[in-house]
Amino acid sequence: MDLLRWLFEAQIPVGGTALILREVLGNIFGLLSALGGMRRRVWAWPVGIVGNILLLTVFLGNVFGSATPATLWGQAGRQVMFIAVAIYGWRRWRESRHADGGNTAVEPGWASNRTRVILAISLVAGTAALTPLFSIMGSYPPVWADAWTFVGSLLATYGMARGWTEFWLIWVAVDIVGVPLLFSAGYYASALMYIFYGFFTLTGFFVWWRASRQSSRSAVTVETVFPDPVTTR
Repeated sequence: MDLLRWLFEAQIPVGGTALILREVLGNIFGLLSALGGMRRRVWAWPVGIVGNILLLTVFLGNVFGSATPATLWGQAGRQVMFIAVAIYGWRRWRESRHADGGNTAVEPGWASNRTRVILAISLVAGTAALTPLFSIMGSYPPVWADAWTFVGSLLATYGMARGWTEFWLIWVAVDIVGVPLLFSAGYYASALMYIFYGFFTLTGFFVWWRASRQSSRSAVTVETVFPDPVTTR
């Protein structure tokens, strides 16, 4: 019990302010999860879940009676969403790895043009739909930014589970909006981590892009005597 109380109350003095230990630890676990995701390792999902649980207690603010700067319902809600989608991704990647018999859990690929359009529409429409709800719940302004990071995070995590290379770019869009929101709300550790994530996600995008090109080049084409004779295996 004493350890749990210490975890909820511990802060790290930095200059004239202090960082919440749980916020720092949660973002460290999130960074490790992102690293595992870039390398397409199954352990990325359970590590990420630990970070999500820690950050959930942070963004709920005064709900836990802690001295957090502000309550961000969108940021808190997306931690719950992360956990749910991570369970799906964890199971999907494990099944994929066992089926392929390799070290990596998924082969990166590109979403179809139709899927890209659906993702873009979902991001904008979801933000517009959730903004009034988060406003009623008292989320920190600008509320649309909180809704944007929530919806974008949902789509990016789902895209990672499906193995779509574009999910990295959705994370970039989340970071662009999330950084100023977190700074203004006083969550400096998360804001600084978001800045780092921005560069990290661009790196991850190119890593997955290269992997998807290598995967497509490794496909073997076999010609037959029938019309339209190319078969890929």
